[in-house]
Amino acid sequence: MINKVRGTQDILPARLLDKTDAQIERWNLVEGAAREVFRLFGFDEIRTPIIEKTELFERGVGTETDVNKEMYTFEDRDGQSVSLRPESTASVVRAYIEHGLFNQPGLVKLYYIGPQFRRERPQKGRYRQFGQIGVEVLGQSDDPAIEAEVIEMLDLYFKKLSITGIEILINSIGDENCRPAYIARLKEAISERLSNLCGNCRGRYETNPLRVLDCKVESCQPYLSELPTITDSLCKACRDHFDQFKQMLDERGIPYTIAPRLVRGLDYYSRTAFEITGSQLGAQNTIVGGGRYDGLSELIGGPPVKGFGFAFGIERMILSLPENIVDARASAPTIFIAYIGDEARRHSFALARRLREAGITTVVDLEGRKLKKALAVANNLSARFALIIGEDEIHRGSYALRDMTTGEQKEVTETELVNNLNGR
Repeated sequence: MINKVRGTQDILPARLLDKTDAQIERWNLVEGAAREVFRLFGFDEIRTPIIEKTELFERGVGTETDVNKEMYTFEDRDGQSVSLRPESTASVVRAYIEHGLFNQPGLVKLYYIGPQFRRERPQKGRYRQFGQIGVEVLGQSDDPAIEAEVIEMLDLYFKKLSITGIEILINSIGDENCRPAYIARLKEAISERLSNLCGNCRGRYETNPLRVLDCKVESCQPYLSELPTITDSLCKACRDHFDQFKQMLDERGIPYTIAPRLVRGLDYYSRTAFEITGSQLGAQNTIVGGGRYDGLSELIGGPPVKGFGFAFGIERMILSLPENIVDARASAPTIFIAYIGDEARRHSFALARRLREAGITTVVDLEGRKLKKALAVANNLSARFALIIGEDEIHRGSYALRDMTTGEQKEVTETELVNNLNGR
């Protein structure tokens, strides 16, 4: 038997499996809520290729980041290096540039839903092919109102999904004017503690010292707490921007926590960075991550563009959902038609077509089972009703309608059936 590739998963209907995190109904709920809420804030959907030129991610993500090291990269037949996308921000910005969307007046507000690929160690809520939802706001404005509105949108999204126990963490990581001096101070402080830090921290010290602050290893925490924070080193412009952002969150009544050691893992971020954590995920509790990336367009060969956005893994959002938020019967058929005899079989197919045209989900027994076995199939499908059709029913012009929950059975005409079910 050929099994699925390690780090991937099959997403099945709830009634066919017990695992709640792999139910298609929960995926549809998370995706559907995103489309509904994002539309309220004026976002349009974009779909980019899952395969891009490797250079796009090397420029945008950085060559020394964890994301770059986890990419699926290969040469195609003409020798060009291509990669499965490990994230979508670079792809969205590439599309924004390639299609000249920077010529549009005002901000371009886009969201995406789709698979990403990273060859990391599979663990709870993390896969090598994983679903991701994200938004990007692109244009010539870096007004902190953009950031506050995006956080407000996420706040509404979590409420839509009835997810509680979240915490919004915010920070400013400065810009090209104040961050270089801070990184020099940070690197000096890290060097004094380097022998006490883990291997990852020592590697990041050489390639991206800011990422040392992102370490989650318990033994490193006492030494990381002694390092200087960038919040104390912001230039006036960055400090004013951060203060306005906080004020706008306060005006919206959105609670937040300032996390002075919060950084983002990719090279193109500047100024505002944020994460949203959840109480359902244990130690690795980050659900959403995002921030400002005003220099990404220029990194990949485009004009100066300011950007702000976020992304979250669908699997981790699903793990944060209330346990009983999805009804496994929600996608079940309304009617299962069981028939007796050849004439009833032909009649059932014609009736099913009319019921479907009336908007009623209908499944016909295609295998000609005996009535008892056909009703067992209806029960297994979680059908609401079974419609039993034989020659007598056809001649009377009415059918036996059985409620599969209560077992109650009554006679109905086709008109009564349609009116009753559409009324429901």
